Amino acid sequence: MELRYAPGSIRKNRRLGRGVGSGQGKTAGRGHKGQLARAGKKIHPSFEGGQMRLIRRLPKRGFTNPFRSTYQIVNVGDLKNWDKAVVVDVDTLKAKNMVRSVADPVKILGDGVIEHPLTVKVHAISKAAREKIEAAGGTVEVIG
Repeated sequence: MELRYAPGSIRKNRRLGRGVGSGQGKTAGRGHKGQLARAGKKIHPSFEGGQMRLIRRLPKRGFTNPFRSTYQIVNVGDLKNWDKAVVVDVDTLKAKNMVRSVADPVKILGDGVIEHPLTVKVHAISKAAREKIEAAGGTVEVIG
């Protein structure tokens, strides 16, 4: 079986500026004069016809810290079904699709309950999460 496009769905491009008899000659569908009729550089998306742009009218506030570190979050409750023998680290979390990237740091938060001991090696951990893991008999190691 061969797939085909629906009849009439494929059309030829309009050939602009090819003589008055073509119906798209002379101004080639651009109208007469004006910014849109000119060749060359296009109008910037934020251009408002000479009015002061919105981005320039709004006040500038705040500060973006270029050195900010963002953590990938994993809750203690997400680790309740893990095997005791497995070391919970960035690679094993990535293997179970619990974090997106191995390159970004991981932080364990204390939401949820855990009953069995686990060995956890992550970049950061909250106080509540550390208490829950150690109360269950596990160990926590914070890596650089």
